Amino acid sequence: MGSGVYGSYAILYVMRIGLIAIDGCFGSAIASIIDILRVADGARGDVDPRIDPIELAILGPKRRVTTTASMTLSVDHPLSESGEFDVVVVPALGTLTAAATNDALQSRDARSVIASLGRLDEATTRIAAACTGVFAVAETGRMHHRRATTSWFLGPEFLKRYPTVALDLDTMVVVDGNLVTAGAAFAHIDLALSLVRSISPDLAQHVAKLLIIDERPSQAAFVAYEHLRHEDPIVVEFERFVRARLDEPFNVAFVAQSLGTSRRTLERRVRAALNLTPLGFVQRLRIERARHLSVTTDLTSAEIALRVGYANAETLRSLLRRERRRS
Repeated sequence: MGSGVYGSYAILYVMRIGLIAIDGCFGSAIASIIDILRVADGARGDVDPRIDPIELAILGPKRRVTTTASMTLSVDHPLSESGEFDVVVVPALGTLTAAATNDALQSRDARSVIASLGRLDEATTRIAAACTGVFAVAETGRMHHRRATTSWFLGPEFLKRYPTVALDLDTMVVVDGNLVTAGAAFAHIDLALSLVRSISPDLAQHVAKLLIIDERPSQAAFVAYEHLRHEDPIVVEFERFVRARLDEPFNVAFVAQSLGTSRRTLERRVRAALNLTPLGFVQRLRIERARHLSVTTDLTSAEIALRVGYANAETLRSLLRRERRRS
């Protein structure tokens, strides 16, 4: 991709994006990516005529695939030609549980996708994935010691399968070098916009306005922690305990004693389940509660700060600014 000049003639290089589709993948994911990228290509001339064309093609293990929405797609290129694209996008596998995702990864089509991803040259082809599609990329070993995100409710299973990945369940889209990952199913919208933004920030902003897409930099507002961690009763009880006392000072030793466990055990179990320290988790809960109060009540910043355990509003504002920078 790119542009150049030969003599007096401008040369435009097409940005080629290959979208992988297999039977059972999320129809809404496929449709949203197709629509956003095609709108971007159609609107680029209105934003800046110098923006390179965007070519989107469907890649797959067979000639036709059917999504969860019974949408049938004609495949333009076999998986063996994935290396000819600037970006290869891996959407959600169409599963909602850890067990179903693990089963889907063993299917013939998924193994074909994983094998084709493993053969890609990272120097020439970027990989983008969302939701359970991130699992398929992780299966290749390409995420070893790299940052990524996936569906928040599959975080524990992801960490179990791929413990060397630096998983960030808060951020909607994570970019680490030539690897782009996004969160749960409708984060495919954010993933597609991220790809457009890499071509032109102005074009991405224009597309977002045309399609009325709100910015959602974080998954944190959607995370239901007790659902996400139901397999660890200590962590569930820890969450319930601190949620009921967010306005009180936090002391990890006192909480551990109240739950009938040791501080070391509590810290280890919270870290294993949430990839956070107990204090870090409490801060996330306080920020979550503060944001909720700010949009649902008429409380002042100082009053909200007190309700979530901070003596003054500036401490809370500082934490909120830090969270925005992380996102």
